[in-house]
Amino acid sequence: MLKPLNPILTVAVPPHVHCGRSIQRHMLDNLIALLPAALMAVVVFGAGALRVMALSCAVAVSAEFLLNRIMKREQSVDDLSALLTGLLFAFLLPASAPWWLVAIGAAASIALGKMIFGGLGGNPLCSPLVGWALCRISWASDMDTNATMLMSRLPAPLQQLKYFGMDAATSVSPTDLLLGNQLGGLGEVQVAALLVGGAYLLLRRRISWEIPAGFIAGVLLTALIYQLMDPTVYASPLFHLLAGGAVFGAFFLATDPASSPIGLIPSLLFGLMAGAMVIVIRVYGIYPDGVPFAILLANLFTPLLDRIRPKPFGGPYSFSGTEGA
Repeated sequence: MLKPLNPILTVAVPPHVHCGRSIQRHMLDNLIALLPAALMAVVVFGAGALRVMALSCAVAVSAEFLLNRIMKREQSVDDLSALLTGLLFAFLLPASAPWWLVAIGAAASIALGKMIFGGLGGNPLCSPLVGWALCRISWASDMDTNATMLMSRLPAPLQQLKYFGMDAATSVSPTDLLLGNQLGGLGEVQVAALLVGGAYLLLRRRISWEIPAGFIAGVLLTALIYQLMDPTVYASPLFHLLAGGAVFGAFFLATDPASSPIGLIPSLLFGLMAGAMVIVIRVYGIYPDGVPFAILLANLFTPLLDRIRPKPFGGPYSFSGTEGA
């Protein structure tokens, strides 16, 4: 009787060689990049900033755990994505935000921004911005840093520019803006620390340079156009870059992999579009800082931008319509 031969080839599902990267490690690097800004937020705003960040992260992780149980899905809280979403949402809030606002926004960021679309990677919009938009539209007075932190001695440069003109806004030095000495979201205004964190992500290759470069270029070029039109009314490009959450949006929100396009040209266009809309919203909109809404609007164009693809064999980029899909 012949013995069965052992198989020569083993069939397995790719990837066959692991590069060492994982979702958990990717999220951990993002958390490490946010750590300097979180520490600076506590130094500038005190224990209130720590309270908001801790509560937001706890609610976000708990919400994902409960939703996984309800949806009968495998638990995913250990990949740290919910923790990152909670921290990003907290960075957009004033340090004086009431606990119920933090809880509702963090839960909405997970439920409406992530889990309703199937979980990590399926969200068409940046998850923490979904929770922020819900709170900003529903409870505007509680989300207004200028109104909720009246006793603070920190300036609010974007609000001053919006309501009192150039003279009030330019009283704040670029150094103060860089060091986070301004009212705004507790983490989004820590510009120097965010630049350090953004550089870390670029060096670790967790994000590509195209979206941040396009975003910053969009902010600077659009602000420059307005300043050339009337320098007595419109602020300088440097002011718009350092005030508010422009740097935070460029490195940590616009680069969300699920809601942003891929490829060189699509990513640059995405960043330019989002950066330009920041200035347009700041100039014409009712909100002093247009970064969150600008990125949400740019997210809607991601499916269209993803159709810009290079031709085979290194040819030039082309727009692929439905006939080539």
